[in-house]
Amino acid sequence: MVERLTSDEDVEPWVRSLGLGPDGRSGLVDVHVHFLPDRMLQKVWAYFDDAVTHYGYDWPIHYRAPEPERLATLRSFGVEAFAPLVYPHKPDMAAWLTGWALDWAAEVGEAVPTATLFPEESVTTYLADAVDRGARLVKAHVQVGGYDPRDPLLDPAWGLLAEAGVPVIAHCGDGPIPGRHTGIDIIGEVMDRHPRLPLVLAHAGLPDYDAALALVARHPAVRLDTTMVGTPFTEAFAPLPADWPARLADLAGEGRVVLGTDFPNIPYGYWHQLEAIRTWAAADERLGEAFLRSVLYDAPAALVGHG
Repeated sequence: MVERLTSDEDVEPWVRSLGLGPDGRSGLVDVHVHFLPDRMLQKVWAYFDDAVTHYGYDWPIHYRAPEPERLATLRSFGVEAFAPLVYPHKPDMAAWLTGWALDWAAEVGEAVPTATLFPEESVTTYLADAVDRGARLVKAHVQVGGYDPRDPLLDPAWGLLAEAGVPVIAHCGDGPIPGRHTGIDIIGEVMDRHPRLPLVLAHAGLPDYDAALALVARHPAVRLDTTMVGTPFTEAFAPLPADWPARLADLAGEGRVVLGTDFPNIPYGYWHQLEAIRTWAAADERLGEAFLRSVLYDAPAALVGHG
């Protein structure tokens, strides 16, 4: 098994040692990062600066830097492709954010074209346009948006995405704090109505990992992303079950776990996420390096149509 990661300097050589991708020389595919219009990003960072008020603990942004520097940092880690996720918190934001994200991705070679949504009359119009423009991933932030994913206005949108086979990354769990319509059971009702919708549970549904795994077992189209899961920071408020690696082993070979990190809005170095995933792989002989290659490249690349 590969060596333990202890700093960001370890990331690129470790990634290269794994022989990722069909050529053995590919890099990471990260399906959960954030690039936003600068004015909006500054507001997001200001929110995290006041995390003690919101969450009860500090959340210092580790990669607070200008956009070119953040892009250079991802590239230095060996990130070959990433999904820049955007999300609205009120009506009449999703269409322009989606347009911004698609335009931005067109200028950044490693960026996957993404979109977002909100329950409003125009949702299917701008989503259909986004799909026509090549959107390969949609972000649904139930917590920040404060909306019910079962809203009738969203039903045709879920159907459109299911028909198009465009995956949705949904922040729908109760962490770091519950929202008005968070909870795995709620998004589960959406999946019951649209079982072909490719759904990724952001943050593996934390803190309710049991319910998230149950939904994955119930619906073959559901996946988990690793964002912040198992890092020392997150273990303090949403610890994983002791048998987490064994439970992941039941999904081994199915491509149901994909790399996500929340870069740059994380309160620790990028390497912490990869070290957490490495420890899972080392903890169960059914996982190992095959699991690492799946989570870090094969499964996320397939999800977003990379390569």
